Amino acid sequence: MATQSPPSGRPPAGKPGQPGPTGQPPGRDTELLKVVVSRAGQQVNAQWAIHPQIKHDLKPEEWKEISDLMAKVTGIVGNRFSKVLAEAEPDQPGTA
Repeated sequence: MATQSPPSGRPPAGKPGQPGPTGQPPGRDTELLKVVVSRAGQQVNAQWAIHPQIKHDLKPEEWKEISDLMAKVTGIVGNRFSKVLAEAEPDQPGTA
């Protein structure tokens, strides 16, 4: 599992209302895990990314497990997006 303590050299988050260790204002979101599905015409592409610090904190076997699970997630999301796209925009018959 990822560590629950801040990385070395970084102080823990401050009091509410004060900037955190990254200097970001309180309440600002940080992306830890991201799945992006995009399309170009009828081609659908699904990708994922993880925050570099989380990746750094993971053991090799945890990283492999996350990678395998996220490959499944992007496959499911990409397939679902393709189905919805095909229903919304069925192929038009040619006029040739």
